[in-house]
Amino acid sequence: MNETVKQALATDKTIDITTTGKRSRQPRKTEIWFMYIEERVFITGTPGRRDWYANLVATPEFTFHLKESTEIDLTARAYPVIEPEERRRVMSAPETEWYRGRATMDELIARSPMVEVQFE
Repeated sequence: MNETVKQALATDKTIDITTTGKRSRQPRKTEIWFMYIEERVFITGTPGRRDWYANLVATPEFTFHLKESTEIDLTARAYPVIEPEERRRVMSAPETEWYRGRATMDELIARSPMVEVQFE
């Protein structure tokens, strides 16, 4: 991974992701936030069902579009984060403070969509 990408991951917050629709099998582009926590990349949300999450569970391969400090498309794979202690660790990080203002920690751990992103 080049330095431009590493810097963008460390500083940017908003990306687009292109997933494959769970039912339609068509490309679906979504603007979303991501978090860079301890040199790992996570995408999460407030508690509830999300199409982007259902799409990634069904087809984990997707495109991660950097678009703030640089414009680069990265081939990626999503890994659902299901272990409660790992979910708590992510939701306790300073980068996820906004989410903690929208739901209790117990709700975030139990019901928030969450994936870790790894790049190909």
